[in-house]
Amino acid sequence: MTLPVVLHWYGLRSVDDRTWCLTEPHVHPIFSANIFLVLGRDADLVIDSGMGIAPLRPVLDELRPDPERPLKLFTTHTHVDHIGAAHEFDIRLVHPIEADGLEAPEPYSLSSADIPEAFRTLFLDAGYPPLWPLLIDALPAAGYDPTSYALKSAPATGMLEDGDIVDLGDWQAEVIHMPGHSPGQIGLWHAPSGTLFGADAIYDGPLIFEGPGMSTEAYAETFRRLKALPVRRVFGGHDPEFGRARFDEIIDRHLALWS
Repeated sequence: MTLPVVLHWYGLRSVDDRTWCLTEPHVHPIFSANIFLVLGRDADLVIDSGMGIAPLRPVLDELRPDPERPLKLFTTHTHVDHIGAAHEFDIRLVHPIEADGLEAPEPYSLSSADIPEAFRTLFLDAGYPPLWPLLIDALPAAGYDPTSYALKSAPATGMLEDGDIVDLGDWQAEVIHMPGHSPGQIGLWHAPSGTLFGADAIYDGPLIFEGPGMSTEAYAETFRRLKALPVRRVFGGHDPEFGRARFDEIIDRHLALWS
């Protein structure tokens, strides 16, 4: 299979005066996760690190007013589409339950033939399109060999628990433990703006809640907790951001499904 080479691997979009959203548009939709860069006075924050197919840190540094400022990686959970470039960062934060997934990630391939049939069925049943032969439809550089893809060890340098505060100097957000999709998944709640970084707990697309490490009972508890927050804007782990009405609709539909 001959794939085209693209000049820019990451899609970039400014969502407010301090936040960028990066995407990987040439990755199959189920593995194309959002990456958020939040700029702060004393440090910057990157939320998740994508598939790691192309270098991420240089792209982020071009967006940062001061590339010498500390850059913290906040890993919401350790599924492949959220940890690929974690090794590029010096400060790596994660929930203790997910720490092993950063230090010793399970091997992964860009060939969809290597994905077990149970997962293929799970993705289709959730509403995603069939997998492509490769999980990418382009190459990030001439000569890139998709068979060379491998996740690298990136041991956590710090742990985050529910209720901890991530502080960038002039921006603080509360860590929220959101099990259901993954046991140690965490998000961030920025109360002053009513913004929830919801990771794979809630986004405006087919949610995945049946699979290894997943629990609809825990997911329902997470949703009940999130619904009690005065959320006005949601930045999910996939798909575009959305507001309160859609937030309530997604939660209510799934709580009814799981009851």
